[in-house]
Amino acid sequence: MSVSRSSLASILALSLAHSFGPLAAGLAGQESGSDVARAFRDANGARILSDYAQLLSIPNVASDSAGIWKNAEFIRDRLGERGVDSRLLTLQGANPIVYGEIMVPGATRTLGLYVHYDGQPADPTNWTHDPWTPTLYTKSMEIGGEPRPFPEAGEAIDPEWRIYARAAGDDKAPIGAMLPVLEAFHTSGVTPTSNLIFFFEGEEEAGSTNLGRYLESYGDLIEDIDVWLLFDGPVHQSGRPLLSFGVRGVTGMEITVYGPIRGLHSGHYGNWAPVPGQMLANLLASMKADDGKVLIEGFYDTVEPLGAMELDALQKLPKYDAELKRELGLARTEGEPQTLPERLQLPSLTVRGLSSGNTGALARNVIPSTATAALGVRLVKGNDPAHMRSLVEAHIRKQGYHIVREDPDMETRLAHPKIAKVSGGGGYPAARSPMDLPILQEVVEAARRAAGNDDVVLSPGSGGSLPLYLFTDMLQKPILMVPIANHDDLQHAPDENLRIWNLWYGIDFYAQLFTMPGG
Repeated sequence: MSVSRSSLASILALSLAHSFGPLAAGLAGQESGSDVARAFRDANGARILSDYAQLLSIPNVASDSAGIWKNAEFIRDRLGERGVDSRLLTLQGANPIVYGEIMVPGATRTLGLYVHYDGQPADPTNWTHDPWTPTLYTKSMEIGGEPRPFPEAGEAIDPEWRIYARAAGDDKAPIGAMLPVLEAFHTSGVTPTSNLIFFFEGEEEAGSTNLGRYLESYGDLIEDIDVWLLFDGPVHQSGRPLLSFGVRGVTGMEITVYGPIRGLHSGHYGNWAPVPGQMLANLLASMKADDGKVLIEGFYDTVEPLGAMELDALQKLPKYDAELKRELGLARTEGEPQTLPERLQLPSLTVRGLSSGNTGALARNVIPSTATAALGVRLVKGNDPAHMRSLVEAHIRKQGYHIVREDPDMETRLAHPKIAKVSGGGGYPAARSPMDLPILQEVVEAARRAAGNDDVVLSPGSGGSLPLYLFTDMLQKPILMVPIANHDDLQHAPDENLRIWNLWYGIDFYAQLFTMPGG
């Protein structure tokens, strides 16, 4: 703690006494925070679900300014009602950050709590129900769950119920679990043992393009944070709680290859005119072997090796590939016999989409004029996004393609037998923190207490991507991913959902986290 924050904590002591009730050193003489939160959850389960459904009913696509502001104001107000000094941080051209703080007199540890309240766009025609009309099911739709009304006060809550709505799992779930904990503490006089800084972003699903600006512009508010905890993503595929000490980075591109300037009748011109779909298929096949190995020269050269503790943790991860293959209907996986966690420690190349002509009832006897592929490249520690894109482009050139940035004119078409337009890019590097940092191990112990045993999965890094390098590289602070959503929450997809057990686990975990010893 710096002098400025310590002084502020002292100044705020009287107001916190009003907000949180009688303050005492630690939790001595008080009912434990976890007991208080669990009792509150058990007594108010129906209202917790109703309040969460209200939050989920607010559309939260990053490009929808009105919806985003409505979400931000709703969350700010709910935090304020629970004793958090909350407000909105703004920058021109950016969605607001929901900021809040609880400064505890005498606390020597400050936790930064990151959540993103925006979600992916949703096409209602692909959903069983409207994506912003939260619907409760008796269990997962995939195993025969049926819709049912939200419970009335006092009604027993089945932890296997699921709430279906956009952002139910990614990433409003942590907010839905934090608010009951804060309310329980606020009404019962439980004092957190750490200073808590709430930092909720509104454009993560749009690339977090302004997150760095916010961290720089409001650096004075976050300078005393000792560790950033990132509340995003799912638990382990086995259903066990998961903590991840890093995330992958990401970059990507679109590749368009060209044939004739207009569609040609495949009977009149087939076997003569180049077919863009086949050209693109050959190009993509040259990039990756059937066993999953990326064949682009230098693709794996900059991978930063894992340390001894990370390698040990990787070996101790649950061997869950067989169960996951059965769940997903897969007879084989890329890189076998390597496991999924092992594969996530390497950069990956994925064809995210393909288009050329039509299929099904709209298929025609035509040679299309173009074919396009969207490529995603997930990065691990040591990979630079621009360098990885340059390797892909170098490979495209080696296959005989002339690369352009705009659609080629006639002169360019006649000068080059194979042309590829490469567009898009951007992205950010991976981030990872050492697993043996004492403050991270304190969070691990809090998760174990919430789980009721030592059955918590520790991973050196997760498969998803977040711009957490801003915290590790720019702010020079450690990070830890602390997800609670079920692994089959269908995040980003139609019928996204949250299993109630996972919401309940989040409440237990956050109560333990906010009252960790030694703060």
